[in-house]
Parts: sequence; C-alpha cells; structure tokens
Amino acid sequence: MSGNSIRDTFFEECEELLEALVEGLSQMEDAPEDMEVVNAVFRAVHSIKGGAGAFALDRLVAFAHTFETVMDMVRDRKLTVDEKLMALFHRSGDQLSDLVTSARDETELDPSAETGLIKELEDYLGDGGDEEDFSFDALTLDFDGPMIDIPVATEAPPGTRLFTIRFKPDRALYDNGHEPLLIFDALAELGDLRVEADVSAIPDFDSFDPSDAVLSWTLWLSTTESETTLHEVFEFVEGLCELAVSVGEAAPPAEAPSPVAGSAPASAPNRAPAPAQRTDTAATEVKPAPPGATAAPEASARESRGPKPTLRVDLDRVDRMINTVGELIINQAMISQRIEELDLPTVAHLTNELEAYKLLARDIQEGVMAIRAQPVKPLFQRMSRIVREASDATGKKAKLVTVGDSTEVDKTVIERLADPLTHMIRNAVDHGLERPEAREAAGKDVVGAIRLSAAHRSGSVFIEISDDGAGLNRERILAKAIEKNLVPPEAELSDPEIDNLLFLPGFSTAGQVSNLSGRGVGMDVVKNAVQALGGRVSIQSTPGRGTTFSIILPLTTAVMDGFVISVAKETMVIPIASILETIRPTPRDIHIVGTDSEVVSVRGSYVPIVDVADSLGLDGADRKGTGILLLVSTEAQGLTALRVTAIHDQRQVVIKSLESNYAAIPGVSAATILGDGKIALILDPEELIKLGHNAASDLIVQQTRMELRHA
Repeated sequence: MSGNSIRDTFFEECEELLEALVEGLSQMEDAPEDMEVVNAVFRAVHSIKGGAGAFALDRLVAFAHTFETVMDMVRDRKLTVDEKLMALFHRSGDQLSDLVTSARDETELDPSAETGLIKELEDYLGDGGDEEDFSFDALTLDFDGPMIDIPVATEAPPGTRLFTIRFKPDRALYDNGHEPLLIFDALAELGDLRVEADVSAIPDFDSFDPSDAVLSWTLWLSTTESETTLHEVFEFVEGLCELAVSVGEAAPPAEAPSPVAGSAPASAPNRAPAPAQRTDTAATEVKPAPPGATAAPEASARESRGPKPTLRVDLDRVDRMINTVGELIINQAMISQRIEELDLPTVAHLTNELEAYKLLARDIQEGVMAIRAQPVKPLFQRMSRIVREASDATGKKAKLVTVGDSTEVDKTVIERLADPLTHMIRNAVDHGLERPEAREAAGKDVVGAIRLSAAHRSGSVFIEISDDGAGLNRERILAKAIEKNLVPPEAELSDPEIDNLLFLPGFSTAGQVSNLSGRGVGMDVVKNAVQALGGRVSIQSTPGRGTTFSIILPLTTAVMDGFVISVAKETMVIPIASILETIRPTPRDIHIVGTDSEVVSVRGSYVPIVDVADSLGLDGADRKGTGILLLVSTEAQGLTALRVTAIHDQRQVVIKSLESNYAAIPGVSAATILGDGKIALILDPEELIKLGHNAASDLIVQQTRMELRHA
C-alpha cells in the first residue's frame, strides 16, 4: 500500500472516530458519571492522536494530547464535569475536527482559536497535569529483535480480570499500514500487560519474504476495563487478523507466565497457542487456562466473534455499478417492448420469465442502491456544532435534539443536504427562538430546543427541522415582502402563501446584517438545493409554539418511479411522487378566468390549470378543456393542475443528467431512456408551474380564489 493510501485510510478512520467523539460528548451531557462513555470519548481522542503521530502531524498531536489529558483527569475522577467543562469539551471536539480537516486538505488553520482552547484546557490541569507521566517499570521482551517496553502495574486494583489474547496478523494488516506495537501500547494503557511472541514460523533466510506475516503473539492483560473496551482496541484490524479473547474473574496469578519471546508452549511448538478451554458452555465468560492448553472448537468460535467486518469500496466503483444496473433496467424495458411489438400468442412461461427478470432487475437495483445508502447520523452530528455556534453568536441558549439519525439516505443526497440544513438550523436559532428572558416570561425553558428528525415514509425521506420558539410573524413577513416589492400592496394572501414568501430570492426580515442573517440569502438557496435533489420543502408554524420545516426527498437520485405521458406529440415522464391524483375533467368542471387563464373545480375548491405544452413552448398545445389533469402540490402556488395529453404507463426509469450531457432545460429536471430506445425528458412540476404563470395571471388567480371563497 502506498504512503498516500495509508494516509487516506487514517483520515477515513478519523471520520469514524470524530463521529464517535461527537456521540460520546452528547451522551456525557446526560450521564457525566458514566465512565464507559467517558472512556469512549478518551479513546476517540487518543486514537486520533496516535495516528496523527505516525504522520508527524505535530499540531494535531499537541492539541489532542492536551484534550485527552483533561479527559484522563475526568476518567480518574479528579475533575467533575459541569456545564462549563462540557461546553469546553464540545468546542475542543470541534477544533479537533477542524485540525483533522486542515491536515487532510493540507491547508493552514488560524491558530487563535486553537491557542485559546489549549489555554482553557491547561487551566484545568493545574500543576500536576501539564505533562503525561511516562515513568514506570518496563517489562522487556527478550528476543532477537526490537526491544518493546510495556508498562507494568505494581498491584492489581479490585475488580481486575485477566484477559488472554491470541493475536495473529494477516498480511493485509501490514498492507493497510497497521503496526502491532501500537496496538500493544494501547492495551498497556488499559492495565498490566504481558506479551509472548511466537517466532517459530519464521522461515530460513533464503526463503524469507519480508512482506509475509509470520509472527503471532499471546498477551495477558490484567485490567478493570470491560471486554468491549478491549475489542475496541482491535476494531481497526477486524478482518485483518486472527483474534481470540478469553477472560476470567480472578486477578493475574503471582507467578505470571514468563514473557520470553520466541518460546512457544510445548503443546503447540509450531503455531500460536490455542484459545483457553471453556469451563461452562452456558456462561458468557471463560476462565483462563495456562498457556499451551487446547481449546474446544466452540470456544474459538465464540471468542472470535465481534462486530461485523466492513469493507471500504471506492465510490467510483459503486457509481459504475449503479450505472450498469441502470442499463440493466433499460435493457429489461427494451426486451419487454420488443416482445409486445412481436404480438406473439400468449405464452405463460415466457410471461413468467419476463416478470421474473423484471423483479430480479429491481432487486439488484435496490441492493446496489443500498450500498450507497448511509445513515444521516454524521450529517446530524455536524448540526450540533452549528447550533452551538449560532447560540454563541446570538446570545441565546439552544440545544439540538435528533430523532431517527439511523435513517439511511443516498450518499449524494447527504452530501448535498449539508448546506441547506446549515441555513435552516441557523435560521431556527436566530429567527425561531426567543431570547432567554422572553422564553422565561412565556413560561418556557430558557434553553430552546431545535429538533432534527429523519424518517422513511411512502418511499420518500422526510427530514424535519423544528423549533419551540415564537412561530412566524406573518404580519411582519407580509409587510417586508410589500416593502421589497415582492408582492403587490393589495395582495390578500393565505397563511401558507405568506409562509412561502420566505423562499423568495432576496427576502429577509432581519433588521441588520449579521454573521447569521440579513443579507437576503438563505431560504431561497435551501429551496433550490432541495428541488435540485427532486424534493420539496414546506412550512408549518403555530404562533407561540414554534415552526417546522419539512423536507421531502426521493430515496435515491439514480432511479425513480414515474408516469409515461404524452405532451402534445412528445413522450415524457413525470415523477409519481409529485402527483396527488389524476383528473379527467368534464367541460362543466373548467372555468375561464380573465382572457385565457383556467381553473378546475376539485371537490368545491378551484385549482389553477397550467398547460404543460404551453409552458414548454411545444407546437400543437393541448386544447382548452381537453386532456388529462395531474394534480400536484407546490410550495409557491399550492395545488395546481398540470394538463397533459394522455397517460400511457407507470414504470421505473433510470435518471440521466441533462446538465452533464447536454444543458439545463427550463421545466425539465433530467432524461431517461425508454424501452423502445427513445429518450424521454423527465419533467420538473415546480418549474413548469413557474413557466406557466406570469405576475398578471397569478394576481387573477388570487383574486378569483378570494371571490369564490366569499361567494
């Protein structure tokens, strides 16, 4: 493995460690006395420090060392976690993340924040915590090779257990840049460690291959830590080694095994010692046996099991596989089309095989898409920092509550959601929450709650950002919109229509420009980003109780279910997710407004009609009063009916980008290939409605709505 590949692997592991750090700090807020949580946070910081040292990232190592030293004082119960210290830990975690990013991207980071945090951390260390104490009695491994110093505890504290560990690295472990000595160092920090190396598998010099993995070790660890903690030391080499762990209740015996490297137990002269014999098949723990004891097969199986192994795959390879599966789906549609064109007599087995092929193609597509699916947890964790920074900037107190962070979403969706969520979280703190004194006067908790949730519903991803603030001030929103000439002064808008003014470009209710708001850039960016993902965003607000923004997104941006329709003489596709219902209107259902605008009566309500052919500028636009209407809901216009010529079929289609292959087309989001090999455009309902309306017709429709309401 090249140096760059090893370095990339380290930073990938850092991402996982930083996620564990954020999660651990969140848990510490609720349970600061839980030493398992404190230990998890400490290990995350320590692991980043250890890896950074291997790449001479001195700045990262120095900060992580100070951070972990304070955490170690918490572990030793020399420090009590309070609100102030917890806030410092959160900011230190953010700084550690920034330092990792800076080291990965090889960019310079302003040292001022880092210097200030180190000073605050050192204030907790006092006189005795500035330097890590490395003074200990060393246990020397006596063999012809590098000398390894392992710290030895002078006496075992109460509750100490003896773990026997059999560890044999595979060649892949070294290829991935891992070093057993670093693992032993990490184990030594957990307690009293004794090591025995088996060098019997080293071949003669003439046949020696330095890249082979021929060494194995037996380790005896006396510690008060749990077996889970021990396994976490080996988590980065899961699947890259043979590992067996046995554990007993007793402290290590006075005559501990002599850690003389190169000597193997008599019962196993040519291999690493076998795991210890289980004494009770129903027990969850095993008692240690002397080195050299043989093991029952079931003991080895039990001891080696742990977290499911994972495999890192280059994202480009996954994308190529997804494209191939897309072609498979297109091929299946083409075969179906060709068989229909042959007009063959009904043959049951042919129909069954074709249906089986269709189901198999869909199963493969869903399986491949699941590879790209990732939980939103890392994205949600990043928002906790946004809440803290926004709180500090506004002088408000806020906390982030996450729900459903294990919900899986396509990786592309997660990446492109980061900026919209950042805007919305900042707005929720800046505009949604009241100041502490106002919340207290209203009988609310002075700490405002920002709730971020994710869930799968009806084949879509629902993400909600809500606050428990004062709700939207609709009078102020409308006044600002009129002041900025975004709506006519005489316009009478419903509450949802006023709420959707927030998404207009250039709209802002901020009285002055700040780091968070006031420049008129924000919610329109959010809406455009969500629409670019094929989704939509809506608002619900209750005065005095808060506001909720809902984002509805497709599960994937590669394949979708759609209606195959005709528009004028062209075949197109429209996403099923955007359609509420289809209507075949009668002439008496259609009403003319003004000179050429139309509305349709739907269960007593009047909905404006947009002719898709007119919006796209196609010749032979559908005649007034004819065609099929597709009822859709949009944020800007509410319910709108799209007129098309006909609906032909419902099918799964593969999404092909237009912008990367041709150019952006107004009213069209993408393209696909149909079963007959022809290209069909995939329509964007929201954009079509914008194209089909102008300011004059909008005002006519609004006036008509008011007249019909009063009538």
